Amino acid sequence: MLPDLESLRCFEAAATHLNFRIAAQTVALSPAAFGDRIKRLEDALDAPLFARTTRRVALTPAGHRLLPQARRVLDEAARCSRIVHEKELAVPFALSVGTRFELGLSWLTHALPHLQAQRPERTLHLVFGDSPELVARVRNGLLDCVVTSARLTSGELSYETLHDEHYVFVASTRLIERRPLSRAAHAAEHVLVDASPDLPLFRYFLDAIRSHDVWGFARTEYLGTIAAIRTRVLQGAGVAVLPRYFVEDDLRRRRLVRLMPSVALQPDAFRFVWRTGHPREQALRELAGELVKIPIR
Repeated sequence: MLPDLESLRCFEAAATHLNFRIAAQTVALSPAAFGDRIKRLEDALDAPLFARTTRRVALTPAGHRLLPQARRVLDEAARCSRIVHEKELAVPFALSVGTRFELGLSWLTHALPHLQAQRPERTLHLVFGDSPELVARVRNGLLDCVVTSARLTSGELSYETLHDEHYVFVASTRLIERRPLSRAAHAAEHVLVDASPDLPLFRYFLDAIRSHDVWGFARTEYLGTIAAIRTRVLQGAGVAVLPRYFVEDDLRRRRLVRLMPSVALQPDAFRFVWRTGHPREQALRELAGELVKIPIR
């Protein structure tokens, strides 16, 4: 015969107060009804739970052993009542987020503790790579989403805009002191350092000047990542267009100088991109909304 919950509740009250009269009041029963509950439980368990005299009540060894288990059972029973009124329990899930190396290290990696605190049931995996490769993996369903400033032409991709990305045309201060660059004709004396032929950052400058001048550089050096471009420019190896957030400290410390400062380069934007119809589209939109609130660094 299994003990019933009401009898266990009376037992726990009696074990807490060691006074049947006070315990009966806490569970809103008469002393007689309360005593009957305790006897029913003792009969069901076939063991005395209290040693009672006219002066005192004490737990028997069996009562001492039962008390922690009875409290656990009552706690679980109370949870049964709560759980049916709670919202649907959050089910753990994971999302893979593609990012280029510099942005992932300087921004997304630092944002992970905050993002984890926002949604403890969500695990975020960062996948580093070049934007074209990451966008292709999203399109093929091998990656849930990507944060990128790459221009999108595919209708099968959806996106949310996160942050504007502003660009500056820069060179090392030492290089420009030796060889100025203030008009297109000076380009022949300089090397252009850029990301790749497919995604040239210098296009942001060309789009902004709206001129027919030909910027014929001595040569172009492609390095793939903005971190490598910045390093080469700091070495004085060439000039480049780079994201402003990435070189702000260099400009402030005068390690780099802006070229053609009167030209406002065309801005772009970081976009949070996923495949249209993704089964976790709502979760992806929620993640995009969280990232909008975290400043780029």
